[in-house]
Amino acid sequence: MAEERSVSAVLQDIVRDLQDIVRAEIRLAKVEIREDVRRVVASSVWLAGGLVAVLSGWVFLLWTIVYALATRMPMWAAALVVTVLMAAAGAVLIMGGLQRVRRLNATPERTVESLKENLQWIKQPTK
Repeated sequence: MAEERSVSAVLQDIVRDLQDIVRAEIRLAKVEIREDVRRVVASSVWLAGGLVAVLSGWVFLLWTIVYALATRMPMWAAALVVTVLMAAAGAVLIMGGLQRVRRLNATPERTVESLKENLQWIKQPTK
């Protein structure tokens, strides 16, 4: 004959099982996040290496331009021309970037609207 359990014992078992499920989900999430972080770190190393290589190439390209200009003018003048052109290009890019940043709206409007709707819904009396 089956053993009869009290309602409180059944409820305690349900709560304990739910706690176990939540803990297992949290452990799984931690493992997944760690794996994702490892992948991001590995990818970042490759990106950093590529960035160093590209920047090195850019520096050598600029020096090549300086040497090419030096065939027509003194070396100091060629270096000055390249420096001024790069500074002007950098200033234009920075100003454009700052204008774009100023136009950004940091307020998550959809989330705020959703929260307002939820608050209105909660405040409505139940029928």
